[in-house]
Amino acid sequence: MTIEVVLGEVTCPSGQLVITDGGYLEMWSGARVPDDEERPATDFAIVGPDAEAAAASFDRQTGTRLYDIPSHGVAGFTATFDEHCREHGHDASLRAFEQQVPHRERVRHAVTARDPGFIVMGVPVLSIEVPADRALPVTALPGDGAWQSLRIELSDAPVAGSWVFWQLGIDHARFVFADADALNSWEHFEPLDGLADLVFWGRDQEQVAAEFGAPPLGDSPDAGYGWVDLPAEEAYQRGLALEARHDEPGGPAFAFDFRPHSHHWQVMSLVRAADHEAGVIEVAGATVLMAMTSVGDGFFPVHLDVDADGLPVALRIVVSGQD
Repeated sequence: MTIEVVLGEVTCPSGQLVITDGGYLEMWSGARVPDDEERPATDFAIVGPDAEAAAASFDRQTGTRLYDIPSHGVAGFTATFDEHCREHGHDASLRAFEQQVPHRERVRHAVTARDPGFIVMGVPVLSIEVPADRALPVTALPGDGAWQSLRIELSDAPVAGSWVFWQLGIDHARFVFADADALNSWEHFEPLDGLADLVFWGRDQEQVAAEFGAPPLGDSPDAGYGWVDLPAEEAYQRGLALEARHDEPGGPAFAFDFRPHSHHWQVMSLVRAADHEAGVIEVAGATVLMAMTSVGDGFFPVHLDVDADGLPVALRIVVSGQD
């Protein structure tokens, strides 16, 4: 019998849980209006008597909202939708929001509309209503060299049914489980203490360490070299020098990472040190859990287990097992 491994617990004081790619939280706007000068976009609501039917048959995103349509493609996208409605006989149209919808509001809308999630610049975000008055255990089921699945428990009721609820696309090899309100305070890059680490490793790490006068970061060669607890600006400048050396034709082979002391750095420090590659930190009064997928990047179906009354019991992310 395979025994589940406890990865940690999540708390959701808002009652609304977010699961997504933890590496993409750099894009999370929280309660603020998204502001991406490099990728300006427009959000739309599908409106009209046949809005739901048109949304279902158009099948671009979940529900009757379409987020993050690139500004340069708005005219063509609108024309495509209008043509689709004419072909299918739908009385519906697109209504642009005056400004983009904050990601926190997207969570609130999805939960209210009973949509399983939404996208942020193409990244799938799962959102669901969960108990707000207790911690939610997150466990992993071991498989052959990787997790079969990850599970967050929402109720202790017996499971009576299950279906595919959502699919997560992961590009940074890590899942994050977080309270939607807590993510308003998430700092992905900004150092909370003004400090940062600069770490490098690889085939020619000893050569680079000698050139830059960098100390080892541990007794094992796998620990790499670099500096910890530097003022963030100093670490950044040293990082630029490392980058220049790294990019020289025929130069030494190594990789490096600039790690400001942000929330992301805090939890990833715990993840890297943990036997099961998972860590928990507190953000704005809620516990947030980050866990590596164990298989790298990919697409991962998420199943919703329910009780005999159809109420949620657990969410299961299928990683490498058959389901």
